[in-house]
Amino acid sequence: MRVSLKDVAEHAGVSIKTVSNVVNNYPHVTPAMRARVQEAIDELGYRPNLTARHLRKGRTGIIALAVPELGNPYFAELAGAVIDAAAEHEFTVLLDHTRGNREQEVLVSQGFRANVIDGLILSPLELEDEDLRSRTDDVPLVLLGEREYELPYDHIAIDNVSAARSAVRHLLSRGRQRIAYLGARTDSANRPAHLRLAGWREELTEAGVPAPDELVVPVGGWDRDEGARAMARLLDSGVRPDAVFAYNDLVAIGAMRVLHERGLRVPWDVAVVGFDDIEEGRFGAVTLTTISPDKQAIARMAVASLLRSLSGRTEPGGRELTADFRLIERESTLGRR
Repeated sequence: MRVSLKDVAEHAGVSIKTVSNVVNNYPHVTPAMRARVQEAIDELGYRPNLTARHLRKGRTGIIALAVPELGNPYFAELAGAVIDAAAEHEFTVLLDHTRGNREQEVLVSQGFRANVIDGLILSPLELEDEDLRSRTDDVPLVLLGEREYELPYDHIAIDNVSAARSAVRHLLSRGRQRIAYLGARTDSANRPAHLRLAGWREELTEAGVPAPDELVVPVGGWDRDEGARAMARLLDSGVRPDAVFAYNDLVAIGAMRVLHERGLRVPWDVAVVGFDDIEEGRFGAVTLTTISPDKQAIARMAVASLLRSLSGRTEPGGRELTADFRLIERESTLGRR
């Protein structure tokens, strides 16, 4: 049988209100009384009814996280970080998988789960500004990722241009001069990848190193297969880079496989840098140098932003919130300077 506040109060010889104050961590409880109640809680194995607590506040205690691809380790790792961050505030996370499909992203953003969730964290790929300008759902929304919006919602990302420049600067410091970029999207300048492409170009230009279009390889997606196909197309075109900066780690891993099949050694013939710092990159035959976004910080900031909205502490217009990143050097860029 479930232990109630009344059971704890009777066991500790205090009022139900005192137990409630301890459970809810109210400050005006003496240390001795808090210890007495906590001892009763521990002995009886009392667990708060979080559902009832949220309902008293007019909430469900559930937030949603919608990501393009749960099969992508980056989003799986990010989801884990969001779940952990939400649990610290006694919220449960509902996961939605949009597959990067615009219609599904619109459906999620327009509140088809509005009666279930208290807030939504959305990482979109195809969603456009106009899709969200027509949003009528009043469930708080936080946006993640490289897409840029001019909308009244908080947007959390790392500085993708600076991160890309850091990756290219690292390759230049290793003596590389023909640095390819794998992962461009040519259908729209506002699609994800444009900021990382801009960073690639800016760093090369500032260093006085050519950045010809022949070194920019578009892809139809950002997985291992696309990385392999992009690397094969580049080599088949007769272009021979001495380094590759990939949109993400999956593209980099696919590219490294093709380089191996073509008899090109990583890093001696071609150095490779990825982006995302997924676990797979740490355990390959050649470990992958990568840009590591602070996923835990992104998750904490996203949850904090939703809680801020739920508490009514928001101002008109959205905020641009930036998490840190760092470059992690591994075997794929060791060697030549």
